[in-house]
Amino acid sequence: MATKKMILDLDTGVDDALALAYGIADPAIDLIGVVASYGNNLLEQTAKNSLQLLELLGQNVPVFKGLEHSSTSDHFNVMQVSKEIHGNNGIGDISLPEPTHKIQAQAGVDFIIEAAHQYGKDLIIVPTGPLTNLAAALRKDPQISHLIGNVTLMGGALTVEGNVSDVAEANINQDAKAANEVFTSSLPITMVGLDVTLRTLLTKKETAKWRQLGTKSGTAYADLTNFYIDAYYNLGIDKHGCAIHDPLAVGVAIDPTFVTTLALPMKVITEEHNYARTIGDKMKLNTSHPNVNVAINVDKERFVPSFMEHLTSLLANH
Repeated sequence: MATKKMILDLDTGVDDALALAYGIADPAIDLIGVVASYGNNLLEQTAKNSLQLLELLGQNVPVFKGLEHSSTSDHFNVMQVSKEIHGNNGIGDISLPEPTHKIQAQAGVDFIIEAAHQYGKDLIIVPTGPLTNLAAALRKDPQISHLIGNVTLMGGALTVEGNVSDVAEANINQDAKAANEVFTSSLPITMVGLDVTLRTLLTKKETAKWRQLGTKSGTAYADLTNFYIDAYYNLGIDKHGCAIHDPLAVGVAIDPTFVTTLALPMKVITEEHNYARTIGDKMKLNTSHPNVNVAINVDKERFVPSFMEHLTSLLANH
């Protein structure tokens, strides 16, 4: 299989850390850069987390800073529930060495635009946090909506309730305006939302396999994922394991057959009532070719073992 150029746009918490490892481990992916976002933590922290994890995994992938807050605010505060789920440092409060590499001087938004022009249809962008960076890139250079091969995003909920309100999922809720700009653009989008991610669970049986590898990365990834599993249990999110939200988006970006999708012209509600709801636009049902494929079912029996195989192989060697 030919490798695809991929940019991960991460607000690096625990499942983003798992997505990052997957993006490195899958031979079908050429990870050309990581753009940091606010979300699970402050921008400075999420960028540092990505650098530290890349170094832990023996990778020299450039990390760029995105935007520090949503398009409709002038600051960002980390939600208490984010700290409870991801730890105060975003990665399960594990301790990693200070990074030796530096954050790139180029702005993340400019990196996205440059890569779109350089790689065109060979470029896949996988945002696993707010869509603020991608929306800013679209505003700065609208042409990229016709250049980029695919955007596979983790966010939204169509057939199930949200996780921050009855209708809203956390990433979309961080910046509904930006999300609506992305969804209603000409970008070819696959939405990997709570509809499917909540079905893909990891347990301590899986993390024990990483710990048994006896490697630094195996131990670190077991520790940070166990923190996440415990948070899911203690907060009553799921007593059976933790959802691997962000890794599923990476998997679907490479192998769309992991999910069943429904093609819809999508929009995001930005008014107070139903704020951040991701829903089909009834005004466009008969007038446009839908640019969004919404994942509504997942082959978890195939995806979870594939994810484990890739990660265990990577973690065995670092």
